[in-house]
Amino acid sequence: MVPGASAGRRGGRVTEATTLDTLLGLPNAHVLVDGYNVTKTGYPELALSEQRTRLIGQLAALAARTGVDVTVVFDGADVTPVPTANARGVRVLFSDPGVPADDVITALVRQEPEGRPLVVATSDKEIVTAVCAAGAHAVPADLLLTRLGRV
Repeated sequence: MVPGASAGRRGGRVTEATTLDTLLGLPNAHVLVDGYNVTKTGYPELALSEQRTRLIGQLAALAARTGVDVTVVFDGADVTPVPTANARGVRVLFSDPGVPADDVITALVRQEPEGRPLVVATSDKEIVTAVCAAGAHAVPADLLLTRLGRV
């Protein structure tokens, strides 16, 4: 090991749109989205199915424009049947009944290879703490929504 250098991914909290844009421009970047955390921040007046549809469409536009891989995770306990159609460039996951989407998101972060830029969009403090400790960049829901509005 080289003195003063650390191995592995380095993450942290992202609070500026310019930093988010820089991360979205990195090669092989992966954006993980806490689905209902983002939709309930952005458009809580819509029914859950409409929230999902709107977010997935916006994320597909982001993926097309930036080339990032996008995965959105929703709590699946109340979704029956689980929708199977995905928008191009967006992987949509539903947690199993009894499993919070939070657990799925943190597991996905831990499974990513070292060196891959990871952005996790959520305002859930527990997820933010967990994913930053694992080397991901945590972006508040409202900052992602602001970025999605420009796509």
